[in-house]
Amino acid sequence: MNDQQLLRYSRHIMMPDFDVAGQQALLSAKVLIVGMGGLGCPVALYLAAAGVGELWLADFDEVELSNLQRQIGHEQADVGRPKVISVAERIAAMNSDVRVETINEHLDGQLLDDALKHVDVVVDASDNFATRFEINRACVAAKKPLVSGAAIRSEGQVAVFDNRAKTSPCYRCLYDDNAQDSQLSCSESGVLAPLVGVIGAMQAMEAIKVISGFGQTLSGQLMIFDAKVMEWRKLSLPKNKHCPVCTS
Repeated sequence: MNDQQLLRYSRHIMMPDFDVAGQQALLSAKVLIVGMGGLGCPVALYLAAAGVGELWLADFDEVELSNLQRQIGHEQADVGRPKVISVAERIAAMNSDVRVETINEHLDGQLLDDALKHVDVVVDASDNFATRFEINRACVAAKKPLVSGAAIRSEGQVAVFDNRAKTSPCYRCLYDDNAQDSQLSCSESGVLAPLVGVIGAMQAMEAIKVISGFGQTLSGQLMIFDAKVMEWRKLSLPKNKHCPVCTS
């Protein structure tokens, strides 16, 4: 770590239980973020600001005007441009030390499996069950920690699935094949703008904790937030012994 980095990350380093070792872990880490929408934007920006050494940004979508209400990684001039490109440019302007890889296509199958070989942690900021199930499958197979988040209307949730541990549940322990996307669309159900910032920031926090070993992660737990009444709930999430993904 050079003098500039010591100054930039001094507010991390002065924390006794984070210190230089925690910051060095961030600088050496590689994180894949799937989805550059309402959740993925704050995740990417906070991890870049915190000094994560390499960020892989995956999204096949382009910026639309309706995205700007909540997706803080994009600007009005970005409408019509690939989301991964606009966020990559924001990161470069914020912290030039962060290396960025962009995947401007649908990430699944072999492409997803190959991407996981290059990263330490995966953050799922996608918006549909099919993608979430596919990311979960790949993370379980590759034994990569997965930080999951979701937000709709005025409610959000965050969970950590530490697939490095055999006792950890996976995303499929929480949801089965009957899960429906019909109630998850922001375009149909709406979403409060700051809600995705709250949940995305929490995902970034959990990713930092997984990487650095700081504090205690939400592994084996589900955190639920109701912004309408400002209420948090934390639920235990046991491993499903009949799960077709993590117990097979």
